[in-house]
Amino acid sequence: MFSYIKGCLTEVWEDTIVVEAGNIGWNIHVPLSVLDALPRLGEEVQIYTSFQVREDAMTLYGFLTRQDRQMFKQLLGVNGVGPKAALGILSTLRPDDLRMAIVSEDVKAIAKAPGIGPKTARRMILDLKDRIRMEDILPSGMASAAEPVSAAAGGVEGVGREAIEALTALGYSPTESAKAVRQVEITGDMTVEAVLKASLRHLAF
Repeated sequence: MFSYIKGCLTEVWEDTIVVEAGNIGWNIHVPLSVLDALPRLGEEVQIYTSFQVREDAMTLYGFLTRQDRQMFKQLLGVNGVGPKAALGILSTLRPDDLRMAIVSEDVKAIAKAPGIGPKTARRMILDLKDRIRMEDILPSGMASAAEPVSAAAGGVEGVGREAIEALTALGYSPTESAKAVRQVEITGDMTVEAVLKASLRHLAF
C-alpha cells in the first residue's frame, strides 16, 4: 500500500516513531536499528514501510532501506514468525548481522531474540539461507572483484570466506567472524592470513 513515508519526525518512543506527512501523523513501528539512526526531532526522515493487516489491527512497520524492509518480509514468510517477532529479531540483530547469522547458520545468535527459540531459529535458517546473497553480507567489492587472489582462494570472495572459517575455528561465533571480516577493506592482493590479522584487530575492541 505504501512504499515509503517522507516527512517531519515529530515523536520517538520505545519502538514507535511518528512521521508527519500530508498533514497526517503516521504511527510507525520500527526496530532498534532505526531508532539509533534517526535524525533529530523536527528534521526530515524517509522510512520504507510495510503495511500489515491482522484481524485485530492494521499496523505500519518502518525501515531505513528497501533491503531491510525485504528482510522483514522474508522473516514473515517463516512459519511461526509474525510481525512482532520479526521486529524483535531485527531489534536484537541488525539486518546485516541477521543476514550473517543466517548464512553462517548461527542458531545461538538468532535465538537471542525474544520469543525465538532454537527450533524457530533453525527453521528460519533453512527457509532463508538460499535467499541471502553473499554480496549483501561482505563489503562492497568482495563478491565482485575482477582480480583473483589465487585459484585456491577463489578470488576476493573466497579469501573472505576462508577468513570467516578461520576465525570460527579460533572460537569466535560465525556472526562475530563475519562481522569482523566485513569491516576489513579487502584488496585483490591480500592473502587469507592478511585478512585474518586485520579481522582480529577489529575483534580486539
